[in-house]
Amino acid sequence: MKFGDFVKVKGLESAAGFRDNLQRLGLGMPCDDEMALGAASPLAQPLQVHDWTIGNRWCVQPMEGWDGLADGRPSENTLRRWRHFGASGAKLVWGGEAVAVRHAGRANPQQLILNEHTQGDIARLRDELVAEHRRAMGSDAGLVIGLQLTHSGRFCKPNDPARMEPQVLFHHPLLDGRFGPAERIRVMQDGDIRALIDDFVAAARRARDIGFDFVDLKHCHGYLGHEFLAAKTRPGDFGGSLENRTRFLRELVAGIRAEAPGLEMGVRLSAFDFLPYRADPTRSTPDLLGPGVPVDHGSALPYRYGFGPDEQDPTQSGLDEAAGFIEIARNLGIRLFNITLGSPYYNPHLTRPALYPPSDGYQPPEDPLVGVMRHLAAVRDLKQRFPDLVFAGSGYTYLQEFLPQVAQAVVREGWTDFVGLGRLMLSYPELPADLLAGRPLQRKRLCRTFSDCTTAPRNGMVSGCYPMDAHYKKSPEMARLTLVKKAARLA
Repeated sequence: MKFGDFVKVKGLESAAGFRDNLQRLGLGMPCDDEMALGAASPLAQPLQVHDWTIGNRWCVQPMEGWDGLADGRPSENTLRRWRHFGASGAKLVWGGEAVAVRHAGRANPQQLILNEHTQGDIARLRDELVAEHRRAMGSDAGLVIGLQLTHSGRFCKPNDPARMEPQVLFHHPLLDGRFGPAERIRVMQDGDIRALIDDFVAAARRARDIGFDFVDLKHCHGYLGHEFLAAKTRPGDFGGSLENRTRFLRELVAGIRAEAPGLEMGVRLSAFDFLPYRADPTRSTPDLLGPGVPVDHGSALPYRYGFGPDEQDPTQSGLDEAAGFIEIARNLGIRLFNITLGSPYYNPHLTRPALYPPSDGYQPPEDPLVGVMRHLAAVRDLKQRFPDLVFAGSGYTYLQEFLPQVAQAVVREGWTDFVGLGRLMLSYPELPADLLAGRPLQRKRLCRTFSDCTTAPRNGMVSGCYPMDAHYKKSPEMARLTLVKKAARLA
């Protein structure tokens, strides 16, 4: 199947038509015909976790912001976005934002940092989210808010949006040199890692002090926490065995328990990787990027550079390594897991199923609904293995008109505990509130996965929904974004 053969979700007229399309694709995705209203809705049910009663089953996903200030404080655009998170009606806010624990670990020069200088401003983000939630929902009862803490590892760009300053745990034969010159790569030593753990612990203590309920110890999307899980070729305390590859997590948890007692922790986890992908050069044209294909990996076998892939056939991935990690995290007292897949840098179709690629990506190599199902199935299978733990799922945005029916079905059938929304929060943040109140879906505000919210920041512009949100659509960056997309051969 090629790009032009994919059926656009917005053209399907009913849940029955959507299910027919799923059947044509061979996908066993559940989808309800009708939405239950009010307290009868599975999505409206509270869930007891730790000492909290989380008020419903909607979750705001953490995203990487490109609209903070140079010193790590939020801008007015950042505050506006967090107010939208509050207005969404979701009762679980999983970070809202990826916040760096030190300047050198920022993914871009506008990423937020949590330190002594910025602590009060980060507190204001939380306060305004809560105030907007009270205004929209009448009460902040059942609202639980976390903060995602991060170091961007291979994808650090702290000083210049066009200059990678990678800090890695091991050399990767397929990624070294792909994101900036290979000679600029710095391999972190064990002493560097322990100093970084101290920064994470200090940031966690500050998060607790300004009122966050938990911190997310980020292990996803190719950033440093995720890279620890793939550090099979690294010698020393933080590489090789699964015990060593989880030492970063274990020392983080011990430090946070000692320095920030009472603060809970969660983990956003890329449950498995694929091989890095690129646009197929044999099918690229002057007007169109080719579909994604795995890069040539013959020189990298056995493939000991990812988390989850089969070492002898890395085109195949499974959940056994993820289950081993989750078992270790559970023994550390962690109960909250937010599941995603891969990395948006080197296999975006895996992480964020979409019909339209970002400027540094490729056309989808599969119907994006196949990618959505991969997300749903991963969470379903992990929930079956760990029924006592709490899971939030990802990858729902591409479902568009049928997101509510699928979300209700997967919660009703026990595939997941929470439905996580990321990109959709930029175009239509009030979707959960509308559904919970029985209001009609605002179809014109649904995210159509044009990937502008990725293309813009990849090219140094602020993050936001340029097609659907007039605040960004009328901004000076819109004209620049149009030129960037044309130059990148996006259809």
